[in-house]
Amino acid sequence: MTISAGIGIANFPFEDARGFWKWVDLCERGGLDSIWQSDRLISGADNLECMSVMAALAGATRRLKFGMNVASLGLRDAVLTAKQCATIDVLSEGRLLPAFGLGSARSRDYAATGSPTQGRGRRMDEKLQALTRLWTEDAVTMQGEFVRLDEATIAPKPLQRPMPLWIGGSAAKAIERTARWGTGWQAGIEPADKIGPVIRAIKEKAAECGRHIDVDHFGAGFSYRFGNADEPIVQQHNAGLTRLLGKPPDAYTAVGGREAVLALLNGFRAAGAHKFILRPIAAGTADMLTQTRLLIEQVLPDVANMN
Repeated sequence: MTISAGIGIANFPFEDARGFWKWVDLCERGGLDSIWQSDRLISGADNLECMSVMAALAGATRRLKFGMNVASLGLRDAVLTAKQCATIDVLSEGRLLPAFGLGSARSRDYAATGSPTQGRGRRMDEKLQALTRLWTEDAVTMQGEFVRLDEATIAPKPLQRPMPLWIGGSAAKAIERTARWGTGWQAGIEPADKIGPVIRAIKEKAAECGRHIDVDHFGAGFSYRFGNADEPIVQQHNAGLTRLLGKPPDAYTAVGGREAVLALLNGFRAAGAHKFILRPIAAGTADMLTQTRLLIEQVLPDVANMN
């Protein structure tokens, strides 16, 4: 059982590509476990496409793992996604962490890509089955409602056997989906007291399905900043989360110093999370580098001592 800390970005807070790669190099050298890129297509804010980022990280790093947090499978073709993931996993020598969710029915991505929201849960279930089978079987035949395959094969297969398959979402259907197909579960923007029951439910449902998900394959994430709550960037961040969630973001945000970050991390850890995606509240390359460096220097040693 291991505790690990990765870092995530929901947008593109750098001035340019050079700043992004300086940050990636810091993450690689600093001992962070992984980098996670959020998935958003239609947005006025700068935001990179997550599968493209995965491919770029495969070539630019040698140690870091990387994943999508989380990619909306309802918008993606199952065969193309399976092939992309297998290719990236091979080229990275087994460091991809595929993670998928349903995505919000209110997302502009659905309308812009001509993807219907009706039936999206059933579509995702079939696509998860297709991904799993294409990654492991030599000839896949499926005659589903949404996915139809006739002796379909992709090669090369992913290097990781089995290929990780992290799933997000806390609804009853997401719990069942994770128990049936997932190798891990990643919480959304949820407090520690809400994820504990979800983790227990997934474990129970997985046992009913004759499956087991490793105890350290349950994850959570939150935003952090080494600073103070009066900073404009923190106030802007908190106001945005409050509008989105309809309540103050204290349970998902650590602002202050090492103690504040570790206190929130340990709260999620007590609820059953072992993998963490920490998102810097920062703007600009210099600020991102500073916040990431402080995380590496002041929090990672404590995380290592938890194992």
